[in-house]
Amino acid sequence: MAEVYSNIGGPNVAQSSVSLNDTRRKFNFGERVAELAPQQSPFFVYLSKVAKKATNDPVFKFLEQRHQWQRRNMTIQANVAAQGVLAHGADTTEAMNFTCGYDEYGKIQANTGPRFLLPSQIIAVKSDEGTVYRFQIDSDAVAADYDPTGTDGTNGLVLIAAGKLTVVGASLPSGTTFAAGNQAQVIGTAFAEGSDSPIGWEDKLYDREGYCQIFKTGMNIFSGTSLATEYRGIANEFQRIWQDKLMEHKMDIEQAMLFGYGGSSAEAVATAPTRRTWGILPYTETYGKIYNMSYSSSGYDAFLDAMEDFFAPESGNSGNKLVLASRKVITYLNKLGNGSFLNNSIGSSQYRLDIQTIPGAFGHSVTVVNTIFGNLHFVQEPLLRGPWEDYCVAVDMKNVAYRPLVGNGVSRDTFVETNVQDNGVDGRQDQVITECGLEISVPETHAILKFS
Repeated sequence: MAEVYSNIGGPNVAQSSVSLNDTRRKFNFGERVAELAPQQSPFFVYLSKVAKKATNDPVFKFLEQRHQWQRRNMTIQANVAAQGVLAHGADTTEAMNFTCGYDEYGKIQANTGPRFLLPSQIIAVKSDEGTVYRFQIDSDAVAADYDPTGTDGTNGLVLIAAGKLTVVGASLPSGTTFAAGNQAQVIGTAFAEGSDSPIGWEDKLYDREGYCQIFKTGMNIFSGTSLATEYRGIANEFQRIWQDKLMEHKMDIEQAMLFGYGGSSAEAVATAPTRRTWGILPYTETYGKIYNMSYSSSGYDAFLDAMEDFFAPESGNSGNKLVLASRKVITYLNKLGNGSFLNNSIGSSQYRLDIQTIPGAFGHSVTVVNTIFGNLHFVQEPLLRGPWEDYCVAVDMKNVAYRPLVGNGVSRDTFVETNVQDNGVDGRQDQVITECGLEISVPETHAILKFS
């Protein structure tokens, strides 16, 4: 790709016309820069090929939706002791206070009131002895009896008042208790014939923003003399440096999309803001999930336990993850010796994982680990080294996007600006520019796997 130098527009450029020596020309490379040595920048390649979505503003907003009808589970916040034997259809004599682990946006947050509780709903609650009992919230319950907004003064917990829960089905034995932390969930609704329409609830969309970062890579000025000089090895030194600078530019983007810390700030030397895109690793460490794994033989069981939680469908997972893994982790996955991950997966363990190495679509070798919960596609990420040599980053490609700035007929995706030197200079200087950002949504669908 680096040898393609076109000064003619359109897709069919004759080879005899190939040249970069066009005064003040801007060459739009776009996604083709990702095709340079794809093994060295797998994340940028996958983003460019399968998750590219332009933005017309350098600060781009996006919304996240987590469908809470998949959840509607909660826990008891304070101990409850049912007084006396309650026959079928009788009312409970103690109130129940509930909390759930996520807010109205579906984001994980402790001590939040379950605002999805409504009159005429049926809830299932686990008692201390392990039996699950069912209750219906009375149809005539009003805000004084339960708090639909989670603002009853007890850390936003929802209180269902005494006498507003009716036992459904199995009777509640005398002495039955429900301790704080016992699980409960909504299991449906039941309305009387001819009843009025119910009140409702809704999940909310969560607003996030990302930033386009300006990447620039320049080459030192070439004098007219050096441009006319034939060198040993590669005769045209200018084109050799050009190829290296394109690679440097692409790797700068790969590094930022892996390790960048997003934000916007004004520098002291300028009034214009400097924007920085988020990288998938620090963003996931801050807002996503982290699992601690082990290189020892016990790491296999911990791996399965982590996948059970990670692929939970209520989190909005797609069931397939691109896992950017360090070379050290890739080595561990492919070892065949006793106690290795591969040996435990297909050998002595009572469980089995389907593990196979296949050629990837974009020039990578992919190790696919098929679990009962979902599929992991491990790809070697050479930049996960040094402090990150024991890391894997599991990315849900459905919830990330490469956002180049494109608007008003102008594309700021990767392009080359030629002859940026001052007028009158006996020489030439070019630069490569990209303005783009990484959009990361629903962060709990991404994870860091830390091996030790």
